[in-house]
Amino acid sequence: MTVISIIVLAILMLPLILVVITSFNTQNSISLPIEGFTFNWYANIFQQPDFIAGFESSLLVALIASGLALIIGIPAVYALTRFNVPKASWFQSFFLSPTLIPEIVIGFALYQTIVITIRIPVFIGLIIGHFLLCLPYVIRLITASMLLLDRHIEEAGWVYGCSPRKTFFLLVLPNIKTSIIAAFMMCFINSFNNMPISLFMNGPSLTMLPPAILNYLQNNYDPTVSAISVLLMVFTGLMMFLVEKAIGLKSLTK
Repeated sequence: MTVISIIVLAILMLPLILVVITSFNTQNSISLPIEGFTFNWYANIFQQPDFIAGFESSLLVALIASGLALIIGIPAVYALTRFNVPKASWFQSFFLSPTLIPEIVIGFALYQTIVITIRIPVFIGLIIGHFLLCLPYVIRLITASMLLLDRHIEEAGWVYGCSPRKTFFLLVLPNIKTSIIAAFMMCFINSFNNMPISLFMNGPSLTMLPPAILNYLQNNYDPTVSAISVLLMVFTGLMMFLVEKAIGLKSLTK
């Protein structure tokens, strides 16, 4: 099993290592072996307006979509797990249904319905699309946490005079905070890096980072794409580091 694990880890890590190596190449194309070492391609990232605008847009959309998914998903899960909601399993399946549909289909359907037919602004349509992408992660993770949470904790709060609302905010949410943080991380990373929905819900006044990288790659096959990929890996790693410092990654698995 150890050998298999090492092989699987190598298969997963090798492409990332090659991306890092090619990002420092002095050649004007992505190729191996590299001929020299330079940081010019990293500097070139900040000379591309689409990359800067795309990062800002992707960051904003990911934060809003992840926040909305938590705001709507947590009360929905609480209601489904703590009250006798008719057809609760049906609602669970409904909330998780976006995971069963290819994201490119969701993007095309939203573009046709929201932008073309209803004529809602592209930015709002993009938020809706990414919200649908994020909601299943919240439902799945928070449901698992709520099912493991002892109901007697809430009952103790009621006995000591807390209202159901105060019990939810003061007892329930603190006890599932690790799942909330894990859900937010999953939502943010998947929304920030999403390509299919962002590709369809794009416009001249709105640039998302993944489509911006794809457009650049179609016209310029240079290591700038490798360099920005490395920065995105560092950005994701930094998020994990901050979570580790704040609550500890081990607590997310409890």
